[in-house]
Amino acid sequence: MRWFRKEKPRDIWDEAIEWPLGDIEAAERIRDICRSAADSADFVGGRAVSADGRKRGAERTHEEENARYQRAGKAAMEIAMKVSDELMRDAAVKDIVEFCLRANDTRTSRILFRAIQTPSIRDGMLADHPTLKQ
Repeated sequence: MRWFRKEKPRDIWDEAIEWPLGDIEAAERIRDICRSAADSADFVGGRAVSADGRKRGAERTHEEENARYQRAGKAAMEIAMKVSDELMRDAAVKDIVEFCLRANDTRTSRILFRAIQTPSIRDGMLADHPTLKQ
């Protein structure tokens, strides 16, 4: 039967961008990348635990999930660098910082947090995540 030999679906960040993205489309794509790789970030951060206390996705290896998290983060950061509107870029970087925090990647999240220039976004992030202050 043919459906047993299906290829593994590609991740959203592995898909090629066929046209120049506008700022709104880029921010939306970054948000989609962060949401679709959230399970990998949770796995890497050690928070992927089911209701019965067992680790979800035991069949997945830490190396595979870490590589998936790294690829997603890199793709999101590359798109964020091309956003020209400061407010849209800061909102997109906020999504990436929260994505990094899910994986307990405090080093990267602090570096990216310093790139946020909009005071309201910075203050909201500091209120939610006081560890970024250091």
